[in-house]
Amino acid sequence: MNIAYPYAIDGSGRTAQPDDDAHIRQMIEQLLFTAPGERVNRPTFGTGLRQLLFAPNSPELATATEFMVQGALQEFLGELIRVEAVDVAAEEATLRVTVQYIVQRTQQRQVVEIVS
Repeated sequence: MNIAYPYAIDGSGRTAQPDDDAHIRQMIEQLLFTAPGERVNRPTFGTGLRQLLFAPNSPELATATEFMVQGALQEFLGELIRVEAVDVAAEEATLRVTVQYIVQRTQQRQVVEIVS
């Protein structure tokens, strides 16, 4: 059973259950926005992407973020997805992260874009 993130109640008053593709997308968002050390018993889980919002944008920051995101996705979601590409673009005050991946179970290509 997949549980929606953020937690929600569906129309029947039960815990919302997203389909598999939406659940994987939600797990990617959780991983990217969780800071390492934030989860009990999983001190290495997360990327700390949220902390980068306050760092000065630069091409070097974008490159370092690409490696960090790709490594975290492979480590924590490698059984569910195969990462094809991670693109991080620093545009003025915006950090745009695009993840292209293949769902292992269905072999379907998906793309998630997160703008912060």
